[in-house]
Amino acid sequence: QVQLVESGGGLVQPGGSLRLSCAASRSIFSFNAMGWYRQAPGNQRELVARITRAGNTNYADSVKGRFTISRDNAKNTVYLQMNSLKPEDTAVYYCNAVLGPVNYWGQGTQVTVSS
Repeated sequence: QVQLVESGGGLVQPGGSLRLSCAASRSIFSFNAMGWYRQAPGNQRELVARITRAGNTNYADSVKGRFTISRDNAKNTVYLQMNSLKPEDTAVYYCNAVLGPVNYWGQGTQVTVSS
């Protein structure tokens, strides 16, 4: 059983920064890919950023240049550094890990961007 535990969400003013963390219960190299998704009220869950086992990354157009996904293999943790936050970034952010045909999800962490 895979467990993903997110942390780092909170309330931030527009233009501010947050760093989300996702700690996995097993080596992150075992996953095909890991990523961050978000879901705002009334919207579908959408991909924010993704990193493959090989280290390739991709981002949603709306966050390119502002968000950065990274990982610490020794800590089995994936991060999402979010800069220049906008009110439209407000959502619940979920960590995702792909292992073969199975997707695993964390419990989500709320990010609210508001003045």
